[in-house]
Amino acid sequence: MTLDPQTRKKIEQLVTSDSVVLFMKGNRSFPQCGFSASVVNILNALIPKYTTVNILSDADVRTGMKEFSDWPTFPQLFIRGEFVGGADIVRQMHESGDLEKKLGDLVAPAKPAKVTVTPRAAAELGAALKEGGPGDVIHLTITPTWEHQLDIGPKEASHVTFDSAGITLQLDRASAGRADGVVIDFIEASDGAGFKIDNPNRPATVKELAPKELKALLDSGKVTHLYDVRTDKERGVAKIAGAVQLDDATMAAIEALPKDTPLAFHCHHGGRSRGAAEHFLKLGFKDVYNMAGGIDAWSRDVDPSVARY
Repeated sequence: MTLDPQTRKKIEQLVTSDSVVLFMKGNRSFPQCGFSASVVNILNALIPKYTTVNILSDADVRTGMKEFSDWPTFPQLFIRGEFVGGADIVRQMHESGDLEKKLGDLVAPAKPAKVTVTPRAAAELGAALKEGGPGDVIHLTITPTWEHQLDIGPKEASHVTFDSAGITLQLDRASAGRADGVVIDFIEASDGAGFKIDNPNRPATVKELAPKELKALLDSGKVTHLYDVRTDKERGVAKIAGAVQLDDATMAAIEALPKDTPLAFHCHHGGRSRGAAEHFLKLGFKDVYNMAGGIDAWSRDVDPSVARY
């Protein structure tokens, strides 16, 4: 099939519209296939700016690209007007470091970060490295959901390298951007031993509390703001003493509180109150609790005089 001149001209203009152009299913903000998403994740870790073209929204481009690049599938990556390849080739180039070299000065400088390995953790990591292969290093991965993982493996040319307490660590660029101030320790306790990773960059999360744990915080005065997310009808059946109903006026009053004020929420079984807790977490409150099991669990585990329904 011969590509008609008008479509070819359109594709040529798209290919040269930016230094890096990715023809994909969906767009950078919303990839619509796993292969496209994998290339977006790689590019996001390397460069701040690039253009995506959604081939699902233009049938002529979608069909014409296969002839233009002589490549049958999507995504298709172009750098400075040159076709690089699809998802597998981009992944392989990223792992080898060739993609970063190809991008050259388009690559964003790695963010400076400090990772600290305690002497105790260094001893454990050093012992593990002795059982690995020659040239192996420690790899620290920090996912977008702030999960931390330590692995042993060969050095990756595209990764950021740190040294602490005689241990060499490598992080992919995305992880390095989340790693400043991380402390890796090794803890031994009565219930077992393992690595403990503290990350000051981790966003605050809603803390789930059992009813007895919440009762202890209320009794100690560490939590003085308890909010009931249930309806008037439900509150007519059962209440926890001191809990304030979460209505519009209460929400406005909470928003005026200092952001370090501890807030606790409850409902019937814990679902609605978790939603309320997450709302205030997004507003910047840092010490937010949700009572697991709700007032039903409170009645069962703390105060049987509170009616169950």
